[in-house]
Amino acid sequence: MSVVIRLARAGTKKRPVYHVVVADSRFPRDGRFIERLGHFNPLQPKDSEARLKLDLEKVKAWLAKGAQPSDRVTRFLDAAGIVKRTPRNNPEKAVPRKERKAQAEAAAKA
Repeated sequence: MSVVIRLARAGTKKRPVYHVVVADSRFPRDGRFIERLGHFNPLQPKDSEARLKLDLEKVKAWLAKGAQPSDRVTRFLDAAGIVKRTPRNNPEKAVPRKERKAQAEAAAKA
């Protein structure tokens, strides 16, 4: 059984609030979960303490049991200093489209 730490959406239409939960990876996003670890409110200012609340002791316990955090939860845990996140690297994304086409044509000719 693969256990993940992820966000489950709550709140109303256009006013999202997310619960940070531990769930079986086969369960739906907003479905059944094992334990609730905190909440995240993206509508709060980024420097507000009410934006993210996590029970770090529970998070550490679940990570020790083998739970895998989702990408967004990994960002939260990296900011808290619990998990080290490796930055993603997609150099193709940084190149403007016209230059990518010119490079592809030059590569095709060569």
